[in-house]
Parts: sequence; structure tokens; C-alpha cells
Amino acid sequence: MTRAAMPDIDERLDEDVGEDVDTERPWIVLVWNDPINLMSYVAFVFRKLFGYSRQKADKLMLDVHHKGRAVVSSGTREKAEMDVFRLHEHGLWATMQQDD
Repeated sequence: MTRAAMPDIDERLDEDVGEDVDTERPWIVLVWNDPINLMSYVAFVFRKLFGYSRQKADKLMLDVHHKGRAVVSSGTREKAEMDVFRLHEHGLWATMQQDD
């Protein structure tokens, strides 16, 4: 039995891999409309995760419902990643991107 040759491994980890990330611009978290979750549940999640008032949570929920999405938080990349993770844990469709 012959052993397959190992491919050369490129260990240049510090090189740019094509992502243009500006560390100065904040990241935003978007929640997208979906056909599954009730509007009352979406508002409840916003209050629970972000501590928003009922009025603010309802406004964001209505933006999601009528506009298809809403920005629910912003901050560092790490904070945005955590917020997206927590929203996913609650069954909401969420993404993050750098603010324009």
C-alpha cells in the first residue's frame, strides 16, 4: 500500500484573504422577517435579549414585519456575533454587517 503525498500547506495566515474590514466602523445586527414567528414573540425576544421597552420592541417588530428587516443592535464585531447567536437561539433570522 502506498501512502498519498501530503499537499503543501500554505501557512501564511496573516495575509489578507479578501475581506475588506474597517475596524473603525461599527457592526449592525439585522433581524429579517420570517413566516414562522409571531409578531408578539419577536417583540418579546427584543425585550428579553436587549432590554428594550415594550414601545421600542414593538416598533422594531413592526419594522421587521412591514419593511422586511430592522437593525436591532450595533457595536463591535464580537458583540454583533454574540447578538446574532442569541437571536438564532430564539429562532429568529438574523445577520450582521458593517454599518455604512
